[in-house]
Amino acid sequence: MVKWSAAARRDLKEIHAYIARDSRYYAKKVVEAIVDKSCEIEPFSERGRAVLELEEQSIRELLVYSYRLIYEIADEDIIVLAVIHGRRKLPEMG
Repeated sequence: MVKWSAAARRDLKEIHAYIARDSRYYAKKVVEAIVDKSCEIEPFSERGRAVLELEEQSIRELLVYSYRLIYEIADEDIIVLAVIHGRRKLPEMG
């Protein structure tokens, strides 16, 4: 099961708010694409690449537009940890 951390949900809201300043339509489309991509993780959890900044194979990422959908494979669950712009520095994951 894919679960979203509070930080990742907050990231998603911030992304929506930022894009919506120019276009509410595109803000909705981008957020929907990110959520849809998160739903695709479960059957193929190791599909994403390992996060280069970390040396932990259980933390992986998928790219959606210019955003990095960062998630952790944890036992039976997949936890979305963060959604960040590709140019931003990776926040602490601990």
